[in-house]
Amino acid sequence: MSTVEQQLDELEATITDELPAGVSVTSVAYEGPELVVYTRDPKRFAQEDDLVRGLASRLRKRITVRPDPSVLSQPERAREEIMDVVPEEAGVTDLDFHADTGEVVIEAQKPGMVIGRGGATLREITKTVGWTPEVVRTPPIESSTVTNVRNFLKQEREERREILERVGRQIHREEMSDDEYVRITTLGCCREVGRASFILSTPETRVLVDCGDKPGAEGEVPYLQAPEALGAGPQNIDAVVLTHAHLDHSALIPLLFKYGYDGPIYTTEPTRDLMGLLTLDYLDVAAKEGRTPPYESAMVREAIKHTIPLEYGDVTDIAPDVKLTLHNAGHILGSSVAHFHVGDGLYNVAFTGDIHYGDTRLFDGAVNDFPRVETLVMESTYGGRNDYQTDQDDSERKLKRLIREAHEKGGKVLIPAFAVGRSQEIMLVIEEAMREGEIPSMPVHLDGMIWEATAIHTTYPEYLRDDLRSRIFHGEDNPFLADEFNHIESGEERQEVADGDPAIVLSTSGMMTGGPVMSWLELLGPDPDSTLLFVGYQAQGTLGRRIQNGRRDVAVGDGRDTVSVNMDVETVDGFSGHADRAGLENYVKTMSPRPEKVLCVHGDERSVQDLSSGLYHDHNVRTFAPKNLETFRFL
Repeated sequence: MSTVEQQLDELEATITDELPAGVSVTSVAYEGPELVVYTRDPKRFAQEDDLVRGLASRLRKRITVRPDPSVLSQPERAREEIMDVVPEEAGVTDLDFHADTGEVVIEAQKPGMVIGRGGATLREITKTVGWTPEVVRTPPIESSTVTNVRNFLKQEREERREILERVGRQIHREEMSDDEYVRITTLGCCREVGRASFILSTPETRVLVDCGDKPGAEGEVPYLQAPEALGAGPQNIDAVVLTHAHLDHSALIPLLFKYGYDGPIYTTEPTRDLMGLLTLDYLDVAAKEGRTPPYESAMVREAIKHTIPLEYGDVTDIAPDVKLTLHNAGHILGSSVAHFHVGDGLYNVAFTGDIHYGDTRLFDGAVNDFPRVETLVMESTYGGRNDYQTDQDDSERKLKRLIREAHEKGGKVLIPAFAVGRSQEIMLVIEEAMREGEIPSMPVHLDGMIWEATAIHTTYPEYLRDDLRSRIFHGEDNPFLADEFNHIESGEERQEVADGDPAIVLSTSGMMTGGPVMSWLELLGPDPDSTLLFVGYQAQGTLGRRIQNGRRDVAVGDGRDTVSVNMDVETVDGFSGHADRAGLENYVKTMSPRPEKVLCVHGDERSVQDLSSGLYHDHNVRTFAPKNLETFRFL
């Protein structure tokens, strides 16, 4: 009998002893980080909600209770009874019963009304029908990504359960080593922006944090062949943690499965969906540009199937000696600061991913309050000595002024924007400005993945700021459904817009490295009455940076044709999803507790060295500006 099986037998005996007489336990199993308890008495658990809380506290594990299949009522009858329990105004759109696990997935327009205060309605459902309810939101804007992900996971439910059981056994295995150390190896994004990737290793465990590409630099990928990474084989990695979905952090996650990785990916639910959207588009753009994609779409599906979504603040075992907690990073939807607790109080490391410390229209600022952090691995995109962004109010005033001026000239405003994050931020500014009469009402055309990314934002309003979340909850006040917003779907529509009246165009890609923005540049570039307006970071080597620096003859299409950029070219700082120099310093200055060491990464050489020097001199923190393929050993 394996050690894990002995452990499960002991847990089943302990749980049985802890429960009141007459409450049965038919089996227990690990599924990923959770302990699943099957019972013939699910209604008793629902009636006495302290039972699960008490078990979780006693065993120090995340516990899910499911009904034994033998006691389930028929789905047809259960459907009627559930609809009697759930308020009609919840807007239930689908019920999906899974007899193998005793779960019923309830999709509703207002999930909060299905959950009830403190989970009261969920418990009432279980008390009434015995099935364990799981609630998901019906997207207010139809999202093909969300629909496809949910349908795919439904189809792969049996295999996914096998994956989770295998992962669970790996997490809860016995520790094999008596050594104590923590190492961080840099596989990318050091003294450069892009290809973010790190290995966090202990004697027991190796965790890969992010695996992205480098914008504007084909072929520059993380050093996955390093011995600390996949050099010793994909089985060398126990878990992958993805901080957020931008391609410079996520693009090569599916490549791991091509190499043979078969383990879990931990991230938030919206990041999982956005990763699917962005990586599939990444493959599509590569194919259209005549490049060989690094992997096939089947690997994207594998990544989604192996993803274990976590909510902010949940402390989760991901290995025998590593606990992970994700916190809001304020950068894009679902973005996370990843906090690792190694050993039994041995060492704590936090990776910021990309952060925005101040509040924005979309998100609360990044979390920097932790139980413990000895080492912080921190992004430095705007860490340079003079990298201070314009105040957000000033940025919004400038944006509105430039839109008014272009409108008065009869021109268009072309805004290259990242599909995820900056586009939605700009949409909120424009929607309010038109509603308040600060700029003329005109069509706002959304091209590329922006509309789909916006639909995903409305699916997960709990990750947005309270006031915006409330507007989306109330439906009729959803700012993303304003009449001015129009989804562009074809080249013919682009030509009609270019030939038509003044308008605003938001188009991907944000750094003009491909995508539909190139078509807009061909159509609008020669027009001196129109304006090209940058609102996000333009990395070195990208077309956006070259135009920003004064380049006006630009190669388009297959590179044989050129376009003269006669448009006004403007930059409005302050809309970046990254903290500026002051924000980065304040993040560390106000961090609780203050870290002992800071590794400054994800910035060009000047930025990381300036930030490293500034933190050391001004805040008395030991800092490093590592190069790629360096290893830091702690303890």
